Amino acid sequence: MPMHRRHFLHSLAALPLTVALPTRADEQFDAIRKRGRLSIAVYNDFAPYSDAEKGLDVELGKALAQKLGLTPSIIGFKAGEDMGDDLRNMVWKGHYLRGDPADVMMHVPVDPRLAEANDKVKIFGPYHVETIAMARIASRAPAPVGSAAVALEVFTREKIGVEGESMPDSFLMGVLRGRLRDNVAHFRTVGEAVQAMREDKIAAVMATRGELEGALAGDKRFVLDTVEMTELTIRRWPLGLAVKADATDLAAALEGALTELKNDGSVAALFKRFGVTYLAP
Repeated sequence: MPMHRRHFLHSLAALPLTVALPTRADEQFDAIRKRGRLSIAVYNDFAPYSDAEKGLDVELGKALAQKLGLTPSIIGFKAGEDMGDDLRNMVWKGHYLRGDPADVMMHVPVDPRLAEANDKVKIFGPYHVETIAMARIASRAPAPVGSAAVALEVFTREKIGVEGESMPDSFLMGVLRGRLRDNVAHFRTVGEAVQAMREDKIAAVMATRGELEGALAGDKRFVLDTVEMTELTIRRWPLGLAVKADATDLAAALEGALTELKNDGSVAALFKRFGVTYLAP
């Protein structure tokens, strides 16, 4: 299955405390500590998680670096064709134009099938559970309840927006034997789709809850529902981190830092700050 962060579901304030570092460091972690900097890969154009070096994943990555006593260095990148490309370019090999990979990548689905297909990386540290949701104009689109035939019937008449080449895009284009195709409107980002809904050009938007909540920014004119129809075979998945497969000490240190940030409420507070409902893994 394509493993692009958009395609994955087709198939499937400085902090005062520091984490105790392992006594035997792998070579990568030793080099990171010597330079005093942790490079952190985040997606471009992916609000509210990461956009123009701002966002939830950016701030969480910075907090992890600070927990380890390191200076964070944010590396934004454009998503590749699939998740395997992203992991190769940003975690274990590097890109011929961009150079060396980052030390850690944010927003990686913690999924055993993805891990098995990418044995040169270690995927770990779930920090949030993402879900698929629908934002809608209540007077034009009812709540998506029941089977796809019932929940989506309105979109044989009304238009629904999606980010192009996303899982909701593929799902809506194929479900009900393609009956909705003519009413699926494609946009470059979820934010642009939500803006079209604000302008009454479409009746609803289907995307991840995090992206929708970020784009809606608390706008009470629209209703936001979790999509639970059985035809959508993957409706939720944990998000985590990835490092090189042999960077075991780095992974352990990051996992320890993340555990502290979750336990002291910092992760939940970060999600609240960005207006995203936090679902603990």
